Amino acid sequence: MKSEKPFRDFSNYLSSRFPYKVQKISIDAGFTCPNRDGSKGRGGCTYCNNQSFSPGYGKPQKTVTQQLKDGIDFFARKYPSMKYLAYFQSYTNTYDSVDKLIELYREALSYPDVVGLVISTRPDCMPDELLDYLEKLNRQTFVLVEYGVESTLDRTLERVNRCHTWEDSQNAIRKTVERGIATGAHLILGLPGESKDEMLEHAARISALSLTTVKLHQLQIIKGTAMARDYRRNPSSISLFSLDEYIDLCVSFAERLNPELYIERFASQSPKELLIAPDWGLKNYELTDRVVKRFAQRDTYQGKFFGQ
Repeated sequence: MKSEKPFRDFSNYLSSRFPYKVQKISIDAGFTCPNRDGSKGRGGCTYCNNQSFSPGYGKPQKTVTQQLKDGIDFFARKYPSMKYLAYFQSYTNTYDSVDKLIELYREALSYPDVVGLVISTRPDCMPDELLDYLEKLNRQTFVLVEYGVESTLDRTLERVNRCHTWEDSQNAIRKTVERGIATGAHLILGLPGESKDEMLEHAARISALSLTTVKLHQLQIIKGTAMARDYRRNPSSISLFSLDEYIDLCVSFAERLNPELYIERFASQSPKELLIAPDWGLKNYELTDRVVKRFAQRDTYQGKFFGQ
C-alpha cells in the first residue's frame, strides 16, 4: 500500500488530484430533505440535527458567496497559498430544481481560489438531468458527490426514517460512477438494532461498488433529535460503543474494505453543547491517531480480509 498509514488516506487522494493543498469550506445553502418536508416523510432522520456538523460560518441566511468568503478568510490567514473546495454539506444538496442547483454551484465555482465542488446528498435525490450536468462539469473542474448511505440494511433505514432503500443507494452510486464522477459513501456505525457482524458486512457491500471514498462516523445521540427522545425514555434501547470498542470496530471494518477505497474519516465530532453521548473527549485527529496505533497493534491493514 502506497501510504505511510495502514489505510488509504483521503489526504493522499487530494494530493493525487491537486498540486497544492486544498481545504473544504462547508456551505449551508438552505436546502431541506424529502423526509422533512412531507414529500416522503416528516421529522427527518431520527439521529439528525444539522447543527451538529455545520460550522459557525455556514449559515443559511448568508449567500453562498458570503459563506465562502467567511470560511476562506478563516483559513487564509494561516495558509495563504491554499485552494478550496466548496462543500455543499447541510441537508440534501441536490434537492431543488436543476436550474437553481446549477446557479448555486456556479456561484461557488466563481469565487476566487475555489477549485472544485463536494456535494452531499441522498441517493434518492439525484435526477439524471443533474447527473448529466455534473458529468460535463467534471470535465472542467473537480467534482465529488457524497451519498448518505448510512446503512446497507433496509430495516435499519426504515427504523431511522431515512425513507430510501439500500437499492436506491446502489443505483445512485452506479449511475454516478458510470459518468466518471468521483463518488463517496457516508456510513454510520452503531445504528440501533445492528449487530457487529452486520456492521462489518456493510464494508463488503459498499466494496462491491466502484466508490472513490468512504466516510464513517459513530452513532451519536444529539440534542433535539427523535433518537435523543428515545434514549431519554429508554437508554438500553440504543447500544453505544465505548471508545476502545469503536476503535477496534474501525480497524475490523477497514480490514474488510476494498483497498482501493480512500477513507475520509473514521469519526465525527459534534459540538459539546449538542452531544448527549458518547462523549469520548477526543478530537477527530486524536481518534484517528488511536485507530492507526490499533492497526499497528493488530499487525493489520486496510483490505487484509477483502473478498474473504
